[in-house]
Amino acid sequence: FWDFLILFFCLPVVIFNEITKKRLLGDVSCRIVPFMEVSSLGVTTFSLCALGIDRFHAATSPQASARPIEQCQSIIAKLAVIWVGSMTLSVPEILLWQLAQDTSPVSGVVTEYCTMKPSSNLPESVYSLVLTYQNARMWWYFGCYFCLPILFTVSCQLVTRRISSTEKKSECRGTKHGQCESHLNCTIIGLTIIYGLCTTPENVCNIVVAYMSPDMSKQTLDLLNLINQFFLFFKCSVTPILLLCLCRPLGQAFMDCCCCCCEGCGPDTASSEGSADSKLKTEMSSSIFFDKPRESPPPLLALGTPC
Repeated sequence: FWDFLILFFCLPVVIFNEITKKRLLGDVSCRIVPFMEVSSLGVTTFSLCALGIDRFHAATSPQASARPIEQCQSIIAKLAVIWVGSMTLSVPEILLWQLAQDTSPVSGVVTEYCTMKPSSNLPESVYSLVLTYQNARMWWYFGCYFCLPILFTVSCQLVTRRISSTEKKSECRGTKHGQCESHLNCTIIGLTIIYGLCTTPENVCNIVVAYMSPDMSKQTLDLLNLINQFFLFFKCSVTPILLLCLCRPLGQAFMDCCCCCCEGCGPDTASSEGSADSKLKTEMSSSIFFDKPRESPPPLLALGTPC
């Protein structure tokens, strides 16, 4: 959902600015766009950490094959912690950026751009904190939003594989549960790889700019910033598609919803039976985050509509 917000709001603003050299929504977009982009990095980072912890719990659970589904309230609470925490850590971005104008010496056209400069109207204590954040921003990016999710995911995967190779999981090897665990682990690894590849250019550019910015022209810095933003947009576009492709139950549920909406959700006997079959298969398969008990399949009930 956060990836959708990035593509829906930030992408049009960036494209409009590159075409017209005018900033859509003015100073507001200069503050909101960086805030949303950094929040997106935080949401992805902490979500990968939460998924790694879940896979570790699945590997160390004494009865992993019969582990019950987590309650919806618990999942919502975790999502709230991830979202609120990410947005809280991104608040300095709102105070760091502001709109600036520059006149081209050749054409005389006034162009608008966003500059990283705290406003002098801020209270002294807040201004010093924002200035400290600006000075440490490069290493904060690199440590929290790049090293943390990658190292955390790799560590959890290594520990999980080590535990899975012990006698505790010997009876699960070759079974459907073992294959499901392996499939979910591959999904998390795939998401981490995409995230790492898309955030590496930005971190490299930040380090290079931090030590070589006096020797770079403004056009070069703007181009590097644009490339970093489009890598973020690419990550936001690819991640949901990758998730739907790698996680079969989630992908199947998504396709069922799309087909249901396309058909207008009209009552149809044949589609009701097909939906009941699909519902039964989806319920018997593993969900994306948690494993369902496999003792006895639920009874096949008639569903009123495809929805």
